[in-house]
Amino acid sequence: MTSIDLLADALSAYRSGARDQAAELAARAGRAGSTLADELRTYLTGDGSGSVYDQPSAFTAFIRGGGNVELYRALSAALATRYDTTKPESLLDLGCGDGLAVVPALEQASHTPARIDLVEPSAALLDGVHERVPSAQCWQSTAQDFLARDDLGWDFVQSTFALQSIEPEQRAEVLRALQPRAGTLVLAEFDVPEHDEGSPEHLRSLVERYERGVAEYGEDASLVAQGFLLPVLLGIVSGHERTNWEQPAAAWAEQLKTAGFTDVGVEPLADYWWSPAVLITAC
Repeated sequence: MTSIDLLADALSAYRSGARDQAAELAARAGRAGSTLADELRTYLTGDGSGSVYDQPSAFTAFIRGGGNVELYRALSAALATRYDTTKPESLLDLGCGDGLAVVPALEQASHTPARIDLVEPSAALLDGVHERVPSAQCWQSTAQDFLARDDLGWDFVQSTFALQSIEPEQRAEVLRALQPRAGTLVLAEFDVPEHDEGSPEHLRSLVERYERGVAEYGEDASLVAQGFLLPVLLGIVSGHERTNWEQPAAAWAEQLKTAGFTDVGVEPLADYWWSPAVLITAC
């Protein structure tokens, strides 16, 4: 069996609750030359119970390294172009993180919205972006709670790789709440392949893509894998401590139409180890 086969079997074992068996299969895959397998074995034989945000240094190394460098460069440039084209007077960023997308976009754009609202559940990340955009109103809140607090509207609403972190039913509510209050909505998301969750095809696809992802981080590979990538991966596999509910671009478009948006378009943004990144625009 190849390392990919062994790792897919390891994820299947983990999904069924057989953690020790999963660790043994990962060890076998590691002996076959898989870097991801070595990291998985280490994770499974250790504590392996922390949230993906328990190690901020791991998330920082992930988001500011590997393929994310080019991804966010392309994203910020695309957003800056949208600001200059549409010239919004009000801007909302849902799930802005520490501003990795919105801050360079505002710096590159000729047009700056008069009102900027930045929403982020993490206080630590929000502090970072507030320092860089002092004119913005910053809100430590989930998208759900923020949109329930008042009836403000915005000319331009963006959310970059953030709405995937909201469970599908709650996300549908967020989109319905945004529809009458957003002049233009722009989402950056991944066009992930469509597989039945937990199927052999799904597990093999996860392994192949995560192997590519870990390989991008060089000396930081263990930090990124242990503190961020593996908790996310195993959350997808098991459903426990899950942080992402992604879907293909066509499903995003359909969900937006169901929420009441009538003009929805999808365009390529960047290639990426996980899946192609796309910009989804809805009005």
